[in-house]
Amino acid sequence: MTGERLGSFGPGATAVTGIAELVTNDPAAGEGPLGLVRDAALVVDGGQVVWVGPTARCPAADTAIAVDGAAVLPGFVDSHAHLAFAGDRAAEFAARMAGEPYAAGGIQDTVARTRAADDDVLRANLGRLAAELRRSGTTTFEVKSGYGLTVADEERSLRLAREATPETTFLGAHVVAPEYADDPAGYVDLVTGPMLAACAPHARWVDVFCDRGAFDADQARAVLAAGAARGLMPRVHANQLQHGDGIRVAVEAGAASADHCTFTTEADLELLSGSRTVATLLPGAEFSTRAPYPDGRRMLDAGVTVALATDCNPGSSYTTSMPFCIAVAVREMGLTPAEAVWAATAGGAAALRRDDVGRLAVGARADVVVLDAPSHVHLSYRPGVDLVARVLEAG
Repeated sequence: MTGERLGSFGPGATAVTGIAELVTNDPAAGEGPLGLVRDAALVVDGGQVVWVGPTARCPAADTAIAVDGAAVLPGFVDSHAHLAFAGDRAAEFAARMAGEPYAAGGIQDTVARTRAADDDVLRANLGRLAAELRRSGTTTFEVKSGYGLTVADEERSLRLAREATPETTFLGAHVVAPEYADDPAGYVDLVTGPMLAACAPHARWVDVFCDRGAFDADQARAVLAAGAARGLMPRVHANQLQHGDGIRVAVEAGAASADHCTFTTEADLELLSGSRTVATLLPGAEFSTRAPYPDGRRMLDAGVTVALATDCNPGSSYTTSMPFCIAVAVREMGLTPAEAVWAATAGGAAALRRDDVGRLAVGARADVVVLDAPSHVHLSYRPGVDLVARVLEAG
């Protein structure tokens, strides 16, 4: 690796030197799928990576940061998070740990609290959780609606989420709103009509929970088609609670991701591997609900593209820590440390159809995580330890 450079550097260029191990996620830049460069340096300028290579060949820059033998990774990309809500469900978690099963109906408790909260409460909670994400190394994240389930509450959830991230997802089809418990078809009409019309200007994506206790395949297809007609790209909560049609619906719709994928068949894996749809695995959900973990090893061996995300939400996965999810994916889902890091960075970028994040190659956005450790392996080798020493977002 001799180093690659993007044009000339401006006066604000910064060199990061003394990197024991640089994860570029560019196989052309270094070793293996992670594109590892040893004794490395990188230069950032104008929010972009403009040079990567050995420290000994690092060109001069206006500012230098010496990291003295640390590992450096791309910022984590969290492609599945529910941050627009009020309250918590700690009592529900405690009951679950005492033996009660998880059910999608618990969402209604958060719906009631979210509807009762004013904008300032929702904005403050969203900001608190976004700050937690960033402290743990996440520099790109998605936020879903889905805890309002009225036209006004879904619209304001997305409007507030848009203040924190451009990756916003309309999830009016999270569960059927309580007012429509006896008229699910009427609720689907609301979601695909007035609610979508109000929410589409604030969203990039449309999502639907296609599973037991939520929406069936035909309802999910209707929601995704309506969203696509408004210019929203599809993603699907699929096969979390039981095996069903969620993955097939996602692939048929050309969804960027099918999320959860806890229960899969060989036919599901064949569908995923033959498509651009990413299987986004959410280790925090299985950890918090005591559900079986999806078989990530089987997915990767079948040629499926895998991402990891936190699924941060108050009911089934109240964590903002991607390092925690990496450790659980290695221990419980069969991923290697390198595969888990790739899934939490480049995999998340693929699930958001982004090529500017999730890597530290020349031309990428300069989202940089410095670890208090010499290797990416320590993220799963030392679970529960805060190893994120420094985070640079867009340089």
